[in-house]
Amino acid sequence: MTEITQCPQCGTRFKVTGAQLDAHDGLVRCGRCHEVFDASKHLHDDEPNPQQLSLPIEPEIPAVEAEIPTIETDLAPIFDVPEPKEEPTTLAQQVQFVEELTDEILEMPPKKTSWTAIFAGFLLALILLAQATYYFRIEIGSSLPGLKPLLEDYCALLQCTVALPQKADLVSIESSELESDPNLNNIVTLHALIHNRAPYAQAYPSLELTLTSVQDQPIARRVFHAADYLKAGDNEKQGLPANRDLDIKLHLDTTDLQPSGYRLFLFYPK
Repeated sequence: MTEITQCPQCGTRFKVTGAQLDAHDGLVRCGRCHEVFDASKHLHDDEPNPQQLSLPIEPEIPAVEAEIPTIETDLAPIFDVPEPKEEPTTLAQQVQFVEELTDEILEMPPKKTSWTAIFAGFLLALILLAQATYYFRIEIGSSLPGLKPLLEDYCALLQCTVALPQKADLVSIESSELESDPNLNNIVTLHALIHNRAPYAQAYPSLELTLTSVQDQPIARRVFHAADYLKAGDNEKQGLPANRDLDIKLHLDTTDLQPSGYRLFLFYPK
């Protein structure tokens, strides 16, 4: 025999049989609100509607207490959750990362040749070479005499000259003497020996002669350039040859001066 009982807690109606009512003295559990009640005390004649639940009678009350209830909850987002901390990488991991990165770099395809960059680099190198040749043309001409004609042609375009080196510290007066002419009292002769210690030809230096009195006071001074003391046929442009001596002889008129001494030194005009 089937009866209709109603949960006193939530009002849900269930179908129960006589065997279910006799099994546990009429005690059943509501399937909706889980309320345990005596179904025999809440019988009804009405049929349960289709939306109501029909659940079996609980086997025993102690079993009800021992049951683990099923909890159904709606999931909701949790705010302000701290982000997980990154664990520090070990040395082995770092080495492995560098090796992988190196492998990737090695596997990169070769770059295409940039002819524009090559031409620009070549042009820049050519300009630097031209500037260096201009500023060091004297040193290049003295060290490499075979290139001097080319340097002169190059300077002709730039309106410059390839002069001979002028290293005064490599040119010295080896000896000098001022003697009077026994036949002419007002004429004295200057003898000087100039030596070029440089391993290359140098420009002829200028000489400054100072005549002094008995008290070693200057009474006359004169500067002699290469054109004043070179002999006829000597080429001033060729310069004083490397490791060579130059013998200079000058006749001077010392009328009314009556010098008793002299001083002589060489230099290159600035």
